[in-house]
Amino acid sequence: MKEGIHPENYRPVVFKDMSNGDMFLSRSTAKSNDTIEFEGETYPLIKLEISNTSHPFYTGKSKLVDTAGRVDKFMSRYARMKK
Repeated sequence: MKEGIHPENYRPVVFKDMSNGDMFLSRSTAKSNDTIEFEGETYPLIKLEISNTSHPFYTGKSKLVDTAGRVDKFMSRYARMKK
C-alpha cells in the first residue's frame, strides 16, 4: 500500500449485523462510541441493520423488512380507496 494516502483515524473496526448478530473485522474511519471484544481484542463497534449475511439477495431467502412502515402506509391508503 502507498504510504500517506489513508486518513489518520483509519483503524480496525468491528461491524455487527443487528438482525442476525454476525460480526466481521475490517478497517474504517467511521466514528463510534461503542466498543466490543472480538477475537481477544477490543475494537470500536459499528452497528449495521443489514449485511451480506442477512440480505435476501445474498442468502436466497425472500423476507420482508419494513423498517419505515411502508406496508402499513400502503394498506391505510388502499383501505380509503376501497370504500
